[in-house]
Amino acid sequence: MTRNETILRFDNVSFDFEGKCKILEESSFSLRAHSRITLMGQNGAGKSTIFKLITDELQPEHGEIHVNQGFTVATAKQVITPAEKELTVREFFGQHFDEKTYDLDRRITDALEVVNFRAPLERHVKTFSGGQQARLLLASALIQDPDLLLLDEPTNNLDKEGIEHLTEFLVNYHNTCIVISHDADFLNIFTDGVLYLDVHKHKVEQYVGDYYKVVAEITKRIEKENTGNARLAKEAKAKKEQAGVFANKGGKLRAVAKKMREAAQDFEDNKVEVRREDKTIKKFTIPCQDEIGGTILRIESFSVIKNYEPVTKVKQIWMNKNEHLLLRGPNGIGKSTLLEALASGKAEGAKISKGITVGYYRQDFSTLDFAHTVIESLKDVAHRDASEQDIRAVAAGFLITNDMIKTKVGQLSEGQKGLVSFARLVLQRPGLLILDEPTNHINFRHIPIIAAALDAYQGTMILVSHVPEFVEQIRIDGTLDLG
Repeated sequence: MTRNETILRFDNVSFDFEGKCKILEESSFSLRAHSRITLMGQNGAGKSTIFKLITDELQPEHGEIHVNQGFTVATAKQVITPAEKELTVREFFGQHFDEKTYDLDRRITDALEVVNFRAPLERHVKTFSGGQQARLLLASALIQDPDLLLLDEPTNNLDKEGIEHLTEFLVNYHNTCIVISHDADFLNIFTDGVLYLDVHKHKVEQYVGDYYKVVAEITKRIEKENTGNARLAKEAKAKKEQAGVFANKGGKLRAVAKKMREAAQDFEDNKVEVRREDKTIKKFTIPCQDEIGGTILRIESFSVIKNYEPVTKVKQIWMNKNEHLLLRGPNGIGKSTLLEALASGKAEGAKISKGITVGYYRQDFSTLDFAHTVIESLKDVAHRDASEQDIRAVAAGFLITNDMIKTKVGQLSEGQKGLVSFARLVLQRPGLLILDEPTNHINFRHIPIIAAALDAYQGTMILVSHVPEFVEQIRIDGTLDLG
């Protein structure tokens, strides 16, 4: 396959969900062999939907999608499904093959080696941490040796070592690859070009160059278009004013006025439709539970995972109101397990003071009921003083529209689920805030606003994050390293 060969082409493709949510409208783009492309767009724009259209999981309403005959495609998805979590590692990889594969164990081991991970093949997927599951997802795509590799948020849950290993792999990867990610530094290292999914126009715009170069090009183009539109608007206004003057004089001058109005309309018609910038969530605060004080959380011992077995560590940690603790450690050490145990009140060696409301942001969003509508989900946790108007106002600040608020949580994108989770924390007013990788799936434009809210939070907070740039924006009073 030559480098300039077109391997994938969208021709005037349109797609929407049940006529309610438009993703693409007569959109066209193409992809060449051996290219490494970033797919950009804000939360909920439909990036993962494009992947499903490529893999034939979804069919376009109109237009055609052309994939080279015999061309193989594999996707490393964002999350492992609940059903897949019940499988063993061997079964999880085996599901990607239609026929029995006699050398499956060797192939699994080779694929896991690429992602720098060793896993007992008889262990169940659900027993692994979020970061370890992210490596399993990537390896499950690589084992298929695809011509086109689709990576959907591959750095989510990965620790620093995991991201460095993945970056090195992609730099040296020879087949074609499309990556969805909000990690700008990660993308800039290996990207050849960008496909930008415009949520307003429902088109895919195609750019050549590394990530930062393309972002700068888009910004420059928008500024140029805005300047041009401002000039055309000024000229159109002037022609309309002149037309009004001539029209009032009557007689033959009315014909001149008509021409002036036509000229004004030409100026209006020549204005280009400038892509509106992605919206950013509004600045927000997470209110702290009223009338709490003293020791909120006391930890005397906790468990970590060593060689897949729990090991108890003894350490005295007493946390008061307005204290923030950062939890650190490599993938698989047991950070999420500890947070879940603390949030549920089942952690041995730890005790939350009576009457404390716990706000828990889980990286897999399993605290959300996917069968509920968004408004039901928000009402479930809202403080008793919150009216429906208050709830809807908070939702609007997180870009939750009137249409979206009636949608089932399970139908949202992962990024939208994250925004719903933050809206729930605002409405809940917790005294203890527990956050497990809260930047996963979140548009990079929102992250500084989220960091500011956490920095200002006046309750007790425990945070797990593998994103140093995010953590640096938040007041941290102490660090517990599980490693």
